[in-house]
Amino acid sequence: MFEHVLVPVDFSERNPRALAVAVEMARLGNGRVTLLHVIKLISGALEDFQDFYEKLEAEAHEKMAALIASQPDGDIPLVAHIIVGHRVEEILRFAARQGVDLIVMSSHKIDLQHPDEGWGTISHKVSILAQCPVLLVK
Repeated sequence: MFEHVLVPVDFSERNPRALAVAVEMARLGNGRVTLLHVIKLISGALEDFQDFYEKLEAEAHEKMAALIASQPDGDIPLVAHIIVGHRVEEILRFAARQGVDLIVMSSHKIDLQHPDEGWGTISHKVSILAQCPVLLVK
């Protein structure tokens, strides 16, 4: 069913749950899971802050390794990618280029008293703009 599942991560406490759901979805399709972390680019400043971005990337690799290690050993391959850019654009571009069948991402619950505050989040934008199915895990 879903051969390639993408899990965008921000290293929040909600990510392990989204990853667990993604692994189960991939297992149903005998598939694989790719984790993606996008380091936010400060308006065209990659060259100006190269050391800063290298430090962020090193920290992201450590956090990604810990996230993968937190999953029980299984038969589903987990691959990690870390890139720099604009988060929504990079998630969508990565999904399209890599032939992703499903995006599974964590999302916060919307306050029903103030539902307008949930619009414009990364998960909301990805769910609207993605060209493949998106599963939001709350």
